[in-house]
Amino acid sequence: MPAARNRLDPALLDPAVLPTSDLADLLAAVCDVESVSGHETALADAVEAVLRDQPHLEVHRDGDAVVARTHLGLDRRVVLAGHLDTVPLTDPPNLPTRCEGTGDDRVLWGRGTVDMKAGLTVFLALAVELGRPGSEPTTDVTYVFYDHEEVEATKSGLGRLVRNSPELLAGDFAVLGEPTSAGIEGGCNGTIRVDVRTHGRAAHSARAWRGENAIHAAAPVLARLAAYEPAEVEVDGLVYREGVNAVGIAGGIAGNVIPDACTVTVNYRFAPSRSEADAEAHLRELFDGFEVVVTDSSPGARPGLDDPLAAQFAAAVLARTGGAPRPKYGWTDVARFAALGVPAVNFAPGDPLLAHADDERVPVRELALCRDALRSWLCGA
Repeated sequence: MPAARNRLDPALLDPAVLPTSDLADLLAAVCDVESVSGHETALADAVEAVLRDQPHLEVHRDGDAVVARTHLGLDRRVVLAGHLDTVPLTDPPNLPTRCEGTGDDRVLWGRGTVDMKAGLTVFLALAVELGRPGSEPTTDVTYVFYDHEEVEATKSGLGRLVRNSPELLAGDFAVLGEPTSAGIEGGCNGTIRVDVRTHGRAAHSARAWRGENAIHAAAPVLARLAAYEPAEVEVDGLVYREGVNAVGIAGGIAGNVIPDACTVTVNYRFAPSRSEADAEAHLRELFDGFEVVVTDSSPGARPGLDDPLAAQFAAAVLARTGGAPRPKYGWTDVARFAALGVPAVNFAPGDPLLAHADDERVPVRELALCRDALRSWLCGA
């Protein structure tokens, strides 16, 4: 298998080619710079080098997060943001990428093609093109490429930018490059993880009557999860699906010892009409009688499509791509922008149902579709 690349070929970002390019080669190059969470440096270096070579951009670096901004003196600013990292590769690895098909029917396969380097590629191409003579946007634009999205929230590169340099994220509207199949997905569910813990008494398994089995004591926890009926909640005209699921279970220290502790890890994806406190209270009620410890939590975001600029964006983009806005079932960083008071939506190539899948793949035609829709809107067409 060929080795993955560790840099981007500058020729792929030639401004003379970008306006008509199908972007497939650029996406392949971005994906082939492997950037599993915690290993984003090579891709961040490559993106930074490309952006610093653009005279119309002011570039900042914070760890493995790169921010580039135009300063055209326009009366509004749009933020285009996406994460550099991917989930781990498969075994054998699903990199380098491969392209199948011909013409408009081509499909690019490989880790990151959907989540979310297709969106990154569109944003990177626009960052190089827009702001040059003959391609001036009607709004200032900030491009944010950040690390550590696919891991716990405390490591988020976007969260770090919020703490260190919130002024770099200021804007009137934001677009997150999370996969949406070239449609618009508003808001996002919140997410909370808890450990539900049971306790027992250790003993030799040959004399089990002298102990209390903590794994057996977890049976009611699993029963409650199996019987749980998730809600569908309408928020500002979009219907969000909730879900409460066990995502891990741990207990026992040896094959001949009655376990004295067991932990069931539970993930609750909650509608954006609930707060984090509401979500925690719901889980504590569900697991009443058990020890519940919150290990990770992030708020959701309401759709925000009633914001005038968001409505304008939706009308302009959907006129090209078709369809109607949908809810985002997963958690995305639209929630961080919402917390900053910046209305945000998800919009990018790629089927969100293929995010993190071993057979991740994206139709090449969606790259140009999203690029052209964003370019047209940003340039006031």
